[in-house]
Amino acid sequence: MTMATARSLRAGDRLREAVRTAGTTPLIGVFDMFSASIAARHFDGMFVSGFGFAASHYGLPDIGFIAWPDMVGFVQRLRLAFPRHHLLVDVDDGYVDPEVACHVVAHLEAIGASGVILEDQKRPRRCGHADGKLILPLEEYLAKLELVLATRRDLVVVARTDATEDDEILRRAAALAATDADVILVDGVRSTAAIRRIREVIGGKPLLFNQIAGGRSPRLSLGDLTALGVDVAIYSTPCLFAAQTAMERSLEDLRKADGLLPETSIGVADSTALLERNISRHHLAGRSRDGLS
Repeated sequence: MTMATARSLRAGDRLREAVRTAGTTPLIGVFDMFSASIAARHFDGMFVSGFGFAASHYGLPDIGFIAWPDMVGFVQRLRLAFPRHHLLVDVDDGYVDPEVACHVVAHLEAIGASGVILEDQKRPRRCGHADGKLILPLEEYLAKLELVLATRRDLVVVARTDATEDDEILRRAAALAATDADVILVDGVRSTAAIRRIREVIGGKPLLFNQIAGGRSPRLSLGDLTALGVDVAIYSTPCLFAAQTAMERSLEDLRKADGLLPETSIGVADSTALLERNISRHHLAGRSRDGLS
């Protein structure tokens, strides 16, 4: 795809093109604007993780506390700072009600999100790699999914199942693949053999794999995933867990050093330079749209 073509495509279509290219497309989970600023230096795509957002915005686990206006507001700030990055957004179960799900999807598309992930869990919901998940009857989820698909115009829709029994996973994966959803996700898949079986039942529909440290799924490289026929990989928590690790260590060291800051670390100038890119990136994108660059 040429640069001119990339500029002319809408956000959803640009993500669709990336998914269709050879290899597995990585999307990095971000939890706030600062983590997104760092992720944007290394990768072209971001995953707006419900796990990370619940932790960052509320200080709570990913069990259904997120209010949709908070998520929409966050994605709006992301799009303003990162006009050309892919933004795939976790909308959980569509915030319960199908009409709310459609309303949120319309908002996200209007502010330039690239895609959404809609799951088949019912409340109380859980992280996809946790115990105790409950799922909607398939027909009820499909009805919600079809309403979302009818609402979107350009947005990529990832249909996600949280089924845990092998037969039910394959039944649901096949049913989701038969819809107009763009991509299929089975969350918490436990083995490469299971990935291969899912790949077979969904036919040519793109497949997404959720990689999370300490989760139920195997630890796999992008090369491994490409060999398994996986088209997209979301990395839900590398920024969040790295931040937790680094902050714990830094504050432990600060206490041990009697409050003396380290001689070598990122400082004010480095941090400011990182954030200034979010301003310039937006201005450059605007000039490009106006035909000035």
